[in-house]
Amino acid sequence: MLRWTVTFIILAIIAGIFGFSGIAAGAASIAKVLFFIFLVLFVISLITGRTKV
Repeated sequence: MLRWTVTFIILAIIAGIFGFSGIAAGAASIAKVLFFIFLVLFVISLITGRTKV
């Protein structure tokens, strides 16, 4: 999921450079949402944790 976030951030930067502000804003908002979902899932996995037996 973090890979998708980085992909959308790069897409937003490239679109911003070329002047496509609508596409850049959309890609940046998608990247923000994916990043926060990643953070929530990461924290949940840290809390639950797996122990090897």
